[in-house]
Amino acid sequence: MRIGEHNFIQQLQLHNEKALLYVIDEYGGLLMSIIRKQLFGVPHRQEECFNDVLLKIWQNIADFDESKNSFKNWAAAITRYRAIDYLRQYQRELATVNIDDTTIVKEDRILAKMIEREISEEVEMMLDSLKPSDRELFMKLYVEEKPIDQVSRETGIKKEVIYNRLSRGKRKLRKQFHMERGV
Repeated sequence: MRIGEHNFIQQLQLHNEKALLYVIDEYGGLLMSIIRKQLFGVPHRQEECFNDVLLKIWQNIADFDESKNSFKNWAAAITRYRAIDYLRQYQRELATVNIDDTTIVKEDRILAKMIEREISEEVEMMLDSLKPSDRELFMKLYVEEKPIDQVSRETGIKKEVIYNRLSRGKRKLRKQFHMERGV
């Protein structure tokens, strides 16, 4: 059977490997450009990330809904978030390096700051979907790490109400996160 634009999604859902080869041929350049943009400072992780993206597409193709998004956008979202996961992983590895065992190069510190900035921007984008009052609660509790009692006193909001708003906000963020990742 010939795999083409009109049947590759169906064939992917049937786990036809030729359909995955079609995805690589048609969308591989786009996916790699997204990965390179996100992982420009860690080129040794780009190929591994690309393979991981293909695996995610393969495993989660049943969750793809053509009525919600195009395959191109869905695959691009998966790619972007996998690359960001790779950045986070690399940042954790940099943070756990024993200073006695190695000399930290200035470039690694610059790269670590760039990765941290990228992750902060992603967090900001996610928090922007919340109401300003809820965003303020998230910032006070999770960024400034203030105790809930103190936040309750500062805002004049009962702790129970704060817990409810946090729960709704987390649920909204989780839903948005899963929609953007196509999971």
